[in-house]
Amino acid sequence: MIIKIKNLNKQYFAIISLLFIFIINVSIEYNKYLDLIDEEIYEVKVEVLNIYEKPTKNILRLKSANFDFFTDADKNENIKKSDLLNMTIISQNITFLDYLKGFYTKAIYFDYLEKTPKFSDKIAKKIDLNHQDEMIKELFQALFLATPISKDLRNICTNYSISHLIALSGFHLVVLSFVIYWFLYFPYSFYHQKYFSFRNKKYDLLLVSIFLLFCYLILTGIVASLLRAFVMFVLTIFLLRSNIKIVSFMNLLFTFLIVISLFPKFLFSLGFWFSIMAVFYIFLFIKYFSNLNKYLQIVVFNIWMFLIFNPIVHFYFPQTSYEQFLSIIITIFFTFFYPFEIFAHIFDFAIYFDSFIKIFLEYKMYVYEVFTPFYFFAIFLIFSFLSIFYKKAFWILNILMLGFNLYLYIQIN
Repeated sequence: MIIKIKNLNKQYFAIISLLFIFIINVSIEYNKYLDLIDEEIYEVKVEVLNIYEKPTKNILRLKSANFDFFTDADKNENIKKSDLLNMTIISQNITFLDYLKGFYTKAIYFDYLEKTPKFSDKIAKKIDLNHQDEMIKELFQALFLATPISKDLRNICTNYSISHLIALSGFHLVVLSFVIYWFLYFPYSFYHQKYFSFRNKKYDLLLVSIFLLFCYLILTGIVASLLRAFVMFVLTIFLLRSNIKIVSFMNLLFTFLIVISLFPKFLFSLGFWFSIMAVFYIFLFIKYFSNLNKYLQIVVFNIWMFLIFNPIVHFYFPQTSYEQFLSIIITIFFTFFYPFEIFAHIFDFAIYFDSFIKIFLEYKMYVYEVFTPFYFFAIFLIFSFLSIFYKKAFWILNILMLGFNLYLYIQIN
């Protein structure tokens, strides 16, 4: 009883500490916001993250040192992704909430700046040298560097229901950590046996893996979903060392609090929320289906995760196709495809598989739109959270899940 009270006190202290850090970081962001709106016109250096083509103009997604924003540019301007610009923008009528979410404003003037190549640019160049097709280049830059994708590629991923595979998150981090761990295992084992036999070999390798994954996180520009996965990875190793239960909704809550306390802007990142919800449903699956045969678990898990996430996804993205059922198989296949493609790009033989990828990308499918009604979305979330505590709520959640998927895919067109 005394131990439980001590643990609760530690948890309360940790939550209060994270809340204090959150307030400090929000204050820092607010000061940056005040600097932005101090005058009507603001000059800023930006990198072009993405370009969205419209009939009469292009919408640019831009990133500065302090904030992200959108503006438009004439279609005749020769602006490309990753270009570095010096830009003058109108900073009137921007609220603090807009600042955190990413605002839209008009650009008065811009000119091009010479860009010093970064390490990520060298990787992007190597990716491009492995391929000839522009969309395949874009696909692998997104997979390895979290580069924002075009509308066309995003629609393809949504139509196949594989956006979770393209956006860097926990799945990719697990694969990368596995590759790093085993790549270092045998060389380190030699030196460990000879010089460091007193040390915990597995723990040392995990620490090196954490460091390399942190470098990768910085390389990708700290993507919200990948940061969530990294924080959870570090937290999991800490809990393992402390003999504390790993699969816990409280651990997920602390992961959420750590991320938003350090980066308050991620509260408005849909990718971050999707990442949190994905782990939440994984924990629910483990809670109620852990007694299944391990081989049956793999099959049931992938089917269940596809079905349970559909009400969430279709609240934001209405595109629906029968080919989305292929995502169950594609997700399993991706476990082998992703590390294989890493080695294929390192040793420059990835192009030999482009013809198969191109067939996949160019396949035409019938797509129709179905939105999740707001009332159903709210009920679904309520029973999702009640499922943490009540088994009956979990079975009601599954009934809602099956009902929605029948509604989704049995449409009279």
